[in-house]
Amino acid sequence: MVELIDQQCNSDPDKSPRLNEEECQNLMLKLDPDWRLDMSKQVISRTFEFKNYYHTTAFANSVFWVAHRQDHHPDLTISYKHCAISYTTHSVNGLSINDFICAARLDSLLK
Repeated sequence: MVELIDQQCNSDPDKSPRLNEEECQNLMLKLDPDWRLDMSKQVISRTFEFKNYYHTTAFANSVFWVAHRQDHHPDLTISYKHCAISYTTHSVNGLSINDFICAARLDSLLK
């Protein structure tokens, strides 16, 4: 199977359908353990912490770049030392592989 980091998001709901709980749980194992899965809200989320505002905004700009390149956009909350991110796929009313691809890409930014 191709690693998440090597996959590309697909905006066609037929090619990136809504995932069931078992599929989500399996994909969570491929992400940093700080990611949280909320099946009731159909979202994965993580809060990234940094030492100052400069590092926080530099990371946020990288998140914007990933979103642009993948055409899949998270909800973000940015503060002085924190960047909270959540993913869901609105076109399928839940979680799709796209959410996990982008989360894996964000994980790779900090390795």
